[in-house]
Amino acid sequence: MFDVDSRYATLPVLSRTTATGRQIAYVERRFLPRPEDLRPVARVPVAEGDRLDQLATRVLGDPLAYWRVCDANGALRPDDLLVPGSMLLVTDPT
Repeated sequence: MFDVDSRYATLPVLSRTTATGRQIAYVERRFLPRPEDLRPVARVPVAEGDRLDQLATRVLGDPLAYWRVCDANGALRPDDLLVPGSMLLVTDPT
């Protein structure tokens, strides 16, 4: 259902049956990991105009890995991380 690198790849797929008998598949809720439980890889400064996909490409080599930056910094809203002059933690997802 999801790419192997997706943050949802390891979550179970559940299903629900509606009153009309229709089956609806959905992914179990994903909870953010505790940043202190993740292994640090790098700290990166945020510059004016930076985007998380650009930071992920620069540090991890993959723009789709932006979610790892979000997880490492406990962000529910990714744009909250893009404060020029701040430092972002990048961690290994395992």
